[in-house]
Amino acid sequence: MREPERTPDGRHVVIDGRRWRATDPDVPEERAAELRKILMAWRREVRRTKGTDEERAARDGVQAAKVALGERGTPWWEQTDAERRARWEADVPGPGERS
Repeated sequence: MREPERTPDGRHVVIDGRRWRATDPDVPEERAAELRKILMAWRREVRRTKGTDEERAARDGVQAAKVALGERGTPWWEQTDAERRARWEADVPGPGERS
């Protein structure tokens, strides 16, 4: 799989003509892989719970994983190094886990 196109400043990726915030490039690869795995599990949970009372919790899990990756919340380029590190090191449980 090839890397998506990035904007010149590296802050966004372009997929099918749409700009999306890029993952924080300073997230250590091992942690980024772990967070992507959690994100995908939550996305599967959103599909599984669609239209039920559990859907909101699944969507909140997606949000938490995307914030930890730097794709949502305060833009990673506006955070200090310490804020960025705290964001990606925060506990982000997967479906069925307790924080």
